[in-house]
Amino acid sequence: MPFVPMSELLSDAYAAGYAVPSFCVWNAETMTAVLRVARDLKSPVILMCGPGEFPLLSPGEMGAVAHALIEGFPVRAALHLDHGDSHDQVQACLAARFTSVMLDFSTRPLDENMAALRQVTDLAHPFGVTVEGEIGVVGRVGDVTSEGGEHSALSDPAEAAAYVEATGVDALAVAIGNAHGLYTRLPRLDFALLERLRDAVPVPLVLHGGSGTPEADLKRAISLGIAKVNVATELITTVRTSLMDQWQAGTNQWTPAAQTVAMKAMAPVVEKWCLVTDAAGKA
Repeated sequence: MPFVPMSELLSDAYAAGYAVPSFCVWNAETMTAVLRVARDLKSPVILMCGPGEFPLLSPGEMGAVAHALIEGFPVRAALHLDHGDSHDQVQACLAARFTSVMLDFSTRPLDENMAALRQVTDLAHPFGVTVEGEIGVVGRVGDVTSEGGEHSALSDPAEAAAYVEATGVDALAVAIGNAHGLYTRLPRLDFALLERLRDAVPVPLVLHGGSGTPEADLKRAISLGIAKVNVATELITTVRTSLMDQWQAGTNQWTPAAQTVAMKAMAPVVEKWCLVTDAAGKA
């Protein structure tokens, strides 16, 4: 089944009060692991990759692999550029048939962020490609991820409204106390701010830094307009731990065998997020 624009998945989720999980993938094996779970749970999913993954596979290579794989799965899925860092990268992903792109200029001045995203929507929308922007700065927890700013800055509802109107983005990532990486202490999400942001903008909202968020907080955030939840660090940590445990134990020194076990370890994490976002059964 071909990839669909991310906006199709998010509009359904936003209207029905669930969220679509967006999973970091970096090769054929991780893509297949996500798609198998999505197929079995009948869940919409988003495959996302970006600057952190492109040194392994370029946007063109990533797109070619993803499009070859999705044809074998009856799954409603989008292929998303996460935290794109340049217009050239956006254009490379459009050429590779990504169905959603994000240019993250959230750490730059607001006017520069808006102007850059306006250019992206002008470029992507004629091809039916969804555009995600970010207002405020979602920081990162320690050094576990390269995503996010050095310091967090919460989203301002008035700025968010102006941003969406000026840029025409289809989805908006917001900063409400969330951060990228595995939390060293429980996040304190500002639900009152999230409610004001939902009321201020007419597009689905995105929660970056899903890994480690308590289930009750996640469900409350979804009830207040979050329609996409990004999951990266939890997946990466699970795969790394599986590989390290096998190698240190002296088992599965043959790398393909070790990767097979690691992908099996990754599957329950994907399943958990499809269930906790209430996306299972919604494909």
